[in-house]
Amino acid sequence: MSLLHSLLEFLRVLLEIGILWVFYYWFLVFFQGTMAVQVLGGIVVLALIFMVSALLHLQVLTWLFTKVATVVAVAFIVIFHPELRRGLARIGGEAIFRLNPRQEQVVEEIVKGVLALSRQRIGAILAIERQTPLRPYMETGVMMEAAISSELLQTIFMPNTPLHDGGVVISQGRLTAAACLFPLSENTRLSKTLGTRHRAAVGLSEETDAAVIVVSEETGIVSLAAKGELTRGIDREKLAQLLYEVAGTKPRMTHAAPSAPQAGVPG
Repeated sequence: MSLLHSLLEFLRVLLEIGILWVFYYWFLVFFQGTMAVQVLGGIVVLALIFMVSALLHLQVLTWLFTKVATVVAVAFIVIFHPELRRGLARIGGEAIFRLNPRQEQVVEEIVKGVLALSRQRIGAILAIERQTPLRPYMETGVMMEAAISSELLQTIFMPNTPLHDGGVVISQGRLTAAACLFPLSENTRLSKTLGTRHRAAVGLSEETDAAVIVVSEETGIVSLAAKGELTRGIDREKLAQLLYEVAGTKPRMTHAAPSAPQAGVPG
């Protein structure tokens, strides 16, 4: 029994170490590339000073760090609020897109609209709602609840029109809002050549689980932001494949169309 007890105790400790290792690993990955990394480094330094003070029995420093521990905990929540909200929003696993799969026409119209904007080099940003509701961002723009069409997308983003600034939100197979404001990403790993539109796309994909399509105004390059990552140079086939996965239907591409410009030029 003593051997069995020791074995179980060893397995328990091993399990705890494994769980803590995974937790700390994903914790560091979660904050990588954000401004919060610098603050997190400062907190780690303060924690090390507190540990040294306790080991050396430096009573004044130990008392001081003990008193400010509550303040540090509150500050941690305030400083990391965006990151914590993003993490909590993703708890429960990935969910399918909330684009209504009732008809292939929805997918085709989005593809046609995005490629038409790309060819004309008209900047655009389209957010596709998934599990996380985008209602707060819809309310920053103009509510529409319109059927999706290539012509409507081109009209919205046409320069000098009332709704061309900001992004559109697509939910349940309908264009629900336009001229919406999305949060800008603070990811320091993003290229300095990327403009506000691309940073807004990445920022929304960091705050929510939305998939965001971006058309560069300078180059016409089509990009996709998801899970805080930006993929540039999305061609027709990749875009159609993504949207068919969103709609839950099988691709049926029976006609060819010009592809979007490829990556390689800042925009």
